[in-house]
Amino acid sequence: MLDNMVASLIEHEAIHTTVPKAKEARRVAERIITLGKRGGLANIRLAARTIRDKRLLTKVFADLKDRYADRAGGYTRIVRLGHRWGDAAPMALLELVDRPREEKKKSASAKEKKASKGKETEGAKATEKEKR
Repeated sequence: MLDNMVASLIEHEAIHTTVPKAKEARRVAERIITLGKRGGLANIRLAARTIRDKRLLTKVFADLKDRYADRAGGYTRIVRLGHRWGDAAPMALLELVDRPREEKKKSASAKEKKASKGKETEGAKATEKEKR
């Protein structure tokens, strides 16, 4: 389970989970990123024990290595989000520090697309009413 959580964290750079799971996954993720910073075939094989996707291994040993080259540790952040509604389990956001903030741009452009579609559909509805 922890291996899959760490793989999802590396792929999406943020995951929602419970606080105890986030604390355990943070330990594994920090170790994998440290292996990525060191580089070398032996470290690639050690990381491949946990991260089985070659695309994610490439990300660790290329992109994340460059991103965290000057950082001595502390590659992840846990943000507490409150309690889950069903069982009151403490929830948290586990994310990589210094991750790019492109999601806001994507969501803004998605909102613009929805707004423009809404205008188009309103115009189409108006023309349909005129035809009747």
